[in-house]
Amino acid sequence: MTEQAAISEGLCQWLDGSDLELKQYEAMMLLSVTEDGWPNTAMLSVGEVLALDRNRLRLALWQGTVTTGNLLRTGQGTLVAIHDGAAHYVRLRLQALPDLPDARHPLQRFDAQVVAVREDIAKYADIISAVKFQLHDPEGVLQRWKETLEELRK
Repeated sequence: MTEQAAISEGLCQWLDGSDLELKQYEAMMLLSVTEDGWPNTAMLSVGEVLALDRNRLRLALWQGTVTTGNLLRTGQGTLVAIHDGAAHYVRLRLQALPDLPDARHPLQRFDAQVVAVREDIAKYADIISAVKFQLHDPEGVLQRWKETLEELRK
């Protein structure tokens, strides 16, 4: 288990917003804390997380959700991603970004500073997957993801 203050180059490239068709089956978990102190988990796709560099991410979440409310209230979350044979636990300090008046998909956007990263690697096995899903409408969802990621770049 190693800990650092930046995501790995491999994870950064995986979250660069490219090749969504190949990455569409992968999901990550975003952990937050509710007002009464309970852990809260949400699933995010590669169409909702964008690595600007190894120290900064952008997230797009549905407005009005428990997770969005938790992040707005606390400014903290942990992203859990399985990539390159390791579990990556990425602690984030989040700040809400202003709404885009011309947004095609009105989502709550966050700028996220990487605070700490722990990579968990098993010596006896490769961690190859966590959550996977099958899109009902890949063409429509992939288009929405591309548009969402473009809006996260703004």
